[in-house]
Amino acid sequence: MLNGYLTVLGIESSCDETAVSIVRLKNEFDGEILSNIVFSQIDEHLPYGGVVPEIASRSHVESLGPLIDKALNEASLKLNNIDGIAATAGPGLVGGLIVGLTTAKGISLGAGIPLVGVNHLEGHALTPLLTNKVSFPYVLLLISGGHTQLILVKDLGEYIQLGTTLDDAVGEAFDKAAKFLGLGYPGGPALEKISKKGSNVRFNFPRPLLKSHDCNFSFSGLKTSLIREVKEIEPLTENDLADIASSYQQAIIDCLREKSSRAISIAKEEYKDLNIKFFVASGGVASNKAIGKSLNELALRNSMEFVAPPIKFCTDNAAMIAWAGGLRLLNGQKDSLEISVKSRWPLNEMKINGGMHE
Repeated sequence: MLNGYLTVLGIESSCDETAVSIVRLKNEFDGEILSNIVFSQIDEHLPYGGVVPEIASRSHVESLGPLIDKALNEASLKLNNIDGIAATAGPGLVGGLIVGLTTAKGISLGAGIPLVGVNHLEGHALTPLLTNKVSFPYVLLLISGGHTQLILVKDLGEYIQLGTTLDDAVGEAFDKAAKFLGLGYPGGPALEKISKKGSNVRFNFPRPLLKSHDCNFSFSGLKTSLIREVKEIEPLTENDLADIASSYQQAIIDCLREKSSRAISIAKEEYKDLNIKFFVASGGVASNKAIGKSLNELALRNSMEFVAPPIKFCTDNAAMIAWAGGLRLLNGQKDSLEISVKSRWPLNEMKINGGMHE
């Protein structure tokens, strides 16, 4: 450590973006991003309308080495200035995870640098501590292409799941609808863009589980209803397309807002000893401005501050992996070279010194 700072190199390769970042930590609430490089594979997957795991893995192999060199150069550092290395170990696409974690193991072994395998979801969950100076505890809505969860984040390694999706994740619901409507890839941003031109009340799409007495989500039926509606009014005009997109997005917003409201109420009622000031949205879908506006209004009604990281830190990135790994290193965790990747790794199973082996 240099002048009391811990400098961590992070690697993210869980899906279709190869990312490397270097973050310097002074303590659990003070971090500085020295470099943050993201190589997007959108063009490679565009012809297929979605992520092809084999293509993603090959791209990670080809680009990871040069990205590490670029991140070090951008931070004006060399490998011997790095105090720890963190790599996403799950959840995600196994092939991509293996590429990133194996690379991290090689660096750890060759340079004698401590290694930490990071839970991708924990990276998203802890990002606001780095980017927005949020403090524990907070209620988190984690919304991405593969995950939709409501979590009470009590402290590092202390996560209480309040709700989750029973089928499709919200990002998946956006992407599948966009693909069916021919809006292009990535689907979520494309659907958000066209929805701005349409009416959000023309089509009365269902709000699955809206009145259930829990915080769980379901989006597969919503997608089916969109397909049924489109087939009834085909061929679509541009106005039809915009109205469908806007009404579909509004149905999702209503579900996210209602379930988040319930989660906030439960957290405040069941954990009265905690001073919960923040409501946080993280993950790629948190960059959706209409969703952010609705969640901000919800937070204000509950006398809470709404926080969403900057867009580039909502989507997959390695700064969140370096940060989460650094926090665990500061708390005494170090993983062995025997750690393996996990395609599934629930956040509420995490423990501060247990890593993936507890």
